[in-house]
Amino acid sequence: MKKIFLSLIFSISLVSCKAQNTVLNQNEQFTEVDSNRPKLVIGIVVDQMRYDFLTRFMDRYGEGGFKRMIREGFNCQNNHFNYIPTKTGPGHASIFTGTTPKYHGIIGNNWFDKQLGEDVNCVQDDNVKPIGTESKDGMKSPIRMLNTTFADENRLFTQMKGKTVGISLKHRGAILPAGHTANAAYWFDYDHDGTGNWISSSFYMDDLPEWVKNFNESDKAESYFKVWNTLYDIKSYLASGTDLNTFERIFKGKETATFSYDLKALKDYNGGFKIIAESPFGNSLTTDFTIKAIEAEGLGTDAITDVLTVSYSSTDKVGHDFGPNSVEVEDTYLRLDLELERLFSALDKKIGNGEYVVFLTSDHAAPNVPSYLLSQRIPAGLFDESAMRKEMNDYLLQKYQQSNLILSRINNQLFLNHNKINESGLNLEILKNDIANKLLNYPLIDKVYVTSPINQFMGPEGYLETLLRNGHNQKRSGDILFVYEPAVFKDTPWNRTGTDHHSGMNYDTHVPLLFFGKGIAHGSTLKRTEITDIAPTISALLGISFPNGSIGTPLEFVIKN
Repeated sequence: MKKIFLSLIFSISLVSCKAQNTVLNQNEQFTEVDSNRPKLVIGIVVDQMRYDFLTRFMDRYGEGGFKRMIREGFNCQNNHFNYIPTKTGPGHASIFTGTTPKYHGIIGNNWFDKQLGEDVNCVQDDNVKPIGTESKDGMKSPIRMLNTTFADENRLFTQMKGKTVGISLKHRGAILPAGHTANAAYWFDYDHDGTGNWISSSFYMDDLPEWVKNFNESDKAESYFKVWNTLYDIKSYLASGTDLNTFERIFKGKETATFSYDLKALKDYNGGFKIIAESPFGNSLTTDFTIKAIEAEGLGTDAITDVLTVSYSSTDKVGHDFGPNSVEVEDTYLRLDLELERLFSALDKKIGNGEYVVFLTSDHAAPNVPSYLLSQRIPAGLFDESAMRKEMNDYLLQKYQQSNLILSRINNQLFLNHNKINESGLNLEILKNDIANKLLNYPLIDKVYVTSPINQFMGPEGYLETLLRNGHNQKRSGDILFVYEPAVFKDTPWNRTGTDHHSGMNYDTHVPLLFFGKGIAHGSTLKRTEITDIAPTISALLGISFPNGSIGTPLEFVIKN
């Protein structure tokens, strides 16, 4: 009996050893697999960056920013957005989900909610609490985005061990890229005379981490209330137009839109901390916070891949104010190049050169200022959408004896009052066609499209129609879509100087796409790539599932071996 017992114990021990060895072997395999993956993926979005900002200013960039990415990595020179509208919210969502508004549902920065009967913001969430502020700008989350991001898929793949952190001055630039499972998203409380703090929402946390509180208390943001002058002698800014012109916004408190800008003297007239966001120093503040986040959150410190998303928003603010041909824009990009060098140097030191991977792109580009184009005899213009809506409703009242049949006009779409149409017995198809024919009579409107009875985009096959179809969400988009002629956008007080964006024209769709770091090949291509290719490329590099709605194609020529 004793021999049988000892034999049984020996057998159990043998099985146990085999099981332990199996676990060890599995762990070794995981470690081996993880060693081939980057410790950290950094997705950088430069808000409103045209592709030609790479080439126009290339001679003036240093060696450690944009040039380093091109020299050490891969440059996709013919990269485009493949949907309309080209705006910030849809752009960030599309880059990181690998799909378009048709599927991820972020059809604009704002849109008309048919159920609520009012406009909503793309990251609005009335069920969360602001963290770090009392402002409603803290009541934000990714709840309206329908698909996963590659950051979500990385979290799932690593059993939620890989961290995700999103950072941007803009809430939508921080929230949408980081996805639904992010450990944190932080944005800058600058709008409506904000606190100048980095904030979040209860979607992510109950309270700000100590390191964020300490950063906010350091008065780092206040330190940027200083004079913005050109980085170099203004006479050397030959890639831009003249500093004094009539095409740029003038800050309140100044007589001209010319250098220099004393932000401390101007802040009380221009929204307090908002003026930092409207200068290149907003990008500097973003880098400051990002480097601190990498250190405090321990990103990239083990073999489990983390994801960091960073959106530089001040380029968009400066672009809207001054336009692509301004000295202000050129100076902002020369300074951004230095910020990228500072970030990459910090990553080299903290993570290790060759242990991380970066991609850089933009959420949209932008046309030159319409008034500037007109001065050069290039067709352009501004269209008064508010007047158009009133005129159209007046026309429909006279013809159908029904008031307010058009409830909203936003994102070049009209939303009709379906309750009133049904109650009055009007024929929806006839009404849509009537409105469409009337819209086509307006100068500056080039094309008009109607949707089907169940709000599917109706239109012939064609390049422009494909972009509209990709941007049309059956449940959320409007009943009628209209397209302006080139270099035309809506007439508002803030659009009469500076620029805007929304279209499917090359000036809005053509943006940079640079990759560099671990696992990235060296080279460039003129082959057309699309913004929805980024997420599946990063997913393929990591060996994880593609985002659940991804329609893009992995760019295999970007990945080494």
